[in-house]
Amino acid sequence: MDTPTTDKPDYILVVDDEEDILELIRYNVEKKGLRVTCVDSGEKALKSIHQMTPDVVVLDLMLPGIGGLDVCRMLKSDPGTRSIPILMLTAKGDESDIVMGLELGADDYVTKPFSMSVLTARIQALLRRRVENHPIADEKISRGSLMIDPLRREVTVENIPIDLTFSEFQILHLLMRHPGLVFTRDQIIDAIRGDNYFVTERSVDFQFVGLRKKLGSAGKCIETVRGVGYRFHKETN
Repeated sequence: MDTPTTDKPDYILVVDDEEDILELIRYNVEKKGLRVTCVDSGEKALKSIHQMTPDVVVLDLMLPGIGGLDVCRMLKSDPGTRSIPILMLTAKGDESDIVMGLELGADDYVTKPFSMSVLTARIQALLRRRVENHPIADEKISRGSLMIDPLRREVTVENIPIDLTFSEFQILHLLMRHPGLVFTRDQIIDAIRGDNYFVTERSVDFQFVGLRKKLGSAGKCIETVRGVGYRFHKETN
């Protein structure tokens, strides 16, 4: 696959089957100085991505043919495309669809109808995150059956590898580095994605739903502190 060179504007792929939405997004994203390609199906999206790697994919879930969730699953299961940030854009407000997308590895979501200023801000936040070097400690951390290796970006439970998304890994590493400390949702957002990231508290909770599910029995080490945020137990069984 060809990758856009560093002297060119960032490249955004927008996937939606509604022509007016494609043109609206194209116009506003190009105003931000970004390059944009718009396609109206999952099949065209996969073909376009393998011709040139985008810096962010804006992906609708309701698509003809290959649906958005299937496109997300394919991209995140392929080592060659796994690191591409995906922003889900969907009219579906059902929590199960949002959770499914985040569990598959999507990085963020926006529901229709949406504000263009919010959408472009979230695209730019994903672009910043893609190039930022988040400083993390190098040493492995073990808590009970759970082990995290920051250098290899690996997590295991009872020596079984667990596949986490970028955000899930960052959240888990943050909490495991500071066992017993309570982090608010805002503190978690700032720590893993930087300031001025437009996100709701509910989307942070979705990340924890996916993280706990993947960790299985070890997920109980992550405690919800009602009305405050989350913390990692100092000791696990």
